[in-house]
Amino acid sequence: MAEITERVRPAWVDDDLFPFRSRFIEIDGHSVHYVDEGSGPTLLFLHGNPTWSFLWREVISALRGDFRCIAMDYPGFGLSEPKPGYRYLPEQHAEVVTGFVDALGLEQVTLVGQDWGALIGLATAQRRPGVFDRLVLANTWAWPVNGVLHFEAFSHLIGNPLSRLLVRQFNLLVNGFIPTGHRRRKPTTAEMNHYRRALDTPARRQASAVLPTRVLASREFFATVESGLADLAHLPTLIVWGDADIAFRPQERERLEATFPDHKTVIVEGAGTYVESDAPEEFVAAIRDWMA
Repeated sequence: MAEITERVRPAWVDDDLFPFRSRFIEIDGHSVHYVDEGSGPTLLFLHGNPTWSFLWREVISALRGDFRCIAMDYPGFGLSEPKPGYRYLPEQHAEVVTGFVDALGLEQVTLVGQDWGALIGLATAQRRPGVFDRLVLANTWAWPVNGVLHFEAFSHLIGNPLSRLLVRQFNLLVNGFIPTGHRRRKPTTAEMNHYRRALDTPARRQASAVLPTRVLASREFFATVESGLADLAHLPTLIVWGDADIAFRPQERERLEATFPDHKTVIVEGAGTYVESDAPEEFVAAIRDWMA
């Protein structure tokens, strides 16, 4: 049974930059941080690597007047604390998100997922048929990529033992991914600080170091997600795509379009991997227009 826990969020979180109440709930031994803002149709925002719910702050600020906006951090990311022995695998994150959805009793949910978040969210939707009735997918994928040179190269480059060491010691992913994933604007010093402080020790950075290795190693999980896509293919789907992303290519977008026939695609020209943070006004407009 999940229980709401009382925790004070760290002083480094700027109330002006992140103007939401931080809530904490215990899910299977983890202390999971989330925000739950506004009322109306429910949007569940799931982040990728190496980000946290902070990624969605401008989108949530713009939409909470008309929607219930919920964004959580996976254990080890953001302000969430993992239980001992947690391995930070995507399949484990999907279990935690499923427990979170159950604990909050969510219904008629629109999944809004980016990068790993969309994949983890789709796995959750497959485990809870009928809970999700719409999908918003941004710069992501949902199938095994073993043997695809583009992804094999990424996993070997960022997931090798030396790179993992650099991630743990020097916060390589935050310092590299966040700036290069924003192509239309440069993240401010204060924004970068919020990503760095969330992963501020070598032990803490293990969560972000693991995921690149799982691009290939979690093939069985990806295959399970892929096999379940047919059960979700009827859902209305909005695909929002930053076309200057170096991680996810037109091929991935086109495969998502083929997977979800009832889709609308919005290309955000010049935006990078973190399209919701790189071009928040366009991301918000895409959701508003589509939901209307």
